[in-house]
Amino acid sequence: MLMHTKPILGILLGDSVGVGPEIVAKTAASGFLSEHCRPIIIGDKRIFERGLNTVGMDMPHYCITKVNQADWAKGIPILDQRDQNPAAIPMGQASIECGRAINHMIELACELCLSGEIEGFCFGPFNKSVMIEAGCTFESEHHLFAHIFGVTGPFGEINVLNNLMTTRTTSHIPISAVSQHLTTEAILRAITLSYNTVKSAGVEKPRLGIAALNPHAGEGGRCGREELDVIEPAIRKANEMGMGAEGPYPADILFIKAFQGDFDSVVTMYHDQGQIALKLRGFDQGVTVAGGQPFPIATCAHGTAYDIAGKGIASTSSFKNAVIITVRMALVKRREKATYL
Repeated sequence: MLMHTKPILGILLGDSVGVGPEIVAKTAASGFLSEHCRPIIIGDKRIFERGLNTVGMDMPHYCITKVNQADWAKGIPILDQRDQNPAAIPMGQASIECGRAINHMIELACELCLSGEIEGFCFGPFNKSVMIEAGCTFESEHHLFAHIFGVTGPFGEINVLNNLMTTRTTSHIPISAVSQHLTTEAILRAITLSYNTVKSAGVEKPRLGIAALNPHAGEGGRCGREELDVIEPAIRKANEMGMGAEGPYPADILFIKAFQGDFDSVVTMYHDQGQIALKLRGFDQGVTVAGGQPFPIATCAHGTAYDIAGKGIASTSSFKNAVIITVRMALVKRREKATYL
């Protein structure tokens, strides 16, 4: 990939006392970031350097105050936030100070996207609890992104493994409450989010597989009516709107078909219906995409991993995959923008 074609991406260090900084540092020092994009690291330079020390690597890096000061021939530029003292935040211990830094990183990265200075961003794992403790008034980073960007359409977490995306209709609610939250409108919203996200990754005609809720897809109403009453009507409406949706399929059969390449995305009815399948298939390879946002944003599918933070043993596979899909989405967005100019 020629230098001038590489997108400019923000690379956020994530929670300073988790594995994020060492993952970012190792990915940067290996040359992977520079191979795929023009990275701008966002965070505290001292935390990045602690990450380098953790993995026993080094590389040319320097501080900038504005994106237009970046010269990637000199090394990796860092928008140094100067807000984290490594001596005051021990590894593996959740801290409100880290929460404040995470909130600042997100706000800055989103502002840089809106100003056109970066084309998207990847971030190391965040800790939602410390973000909220530090003043974030939203339940997750996805809601914060949507607030800053002024998103009014469907948005949310999209899980990705290799070339397969998954979207869920309900998320962090008890299993006992899933059925009452399944409406034709909610399912159609999830299908729309899935369709739009797959298209944003460059698939011209997304193929969507829709999961059933009940065993054997409800057996025609003998084993539950959700398929008849809300799921099938949502699929019909999706197809009327031009979105290629098939189903509902029993989840065990659906994921066999999906992993064989029959679908670009699967829409599930509840959290673990998709998560179990993806994590069994590739636990350390998965990516989380911020679906429905106007800019490409992704991260590794795992968390801060406080238990191994600072040991230099965290895998970079998931984060590298996040970089790859963010680059792909940024290039698709760039092409679409050029088409309309």
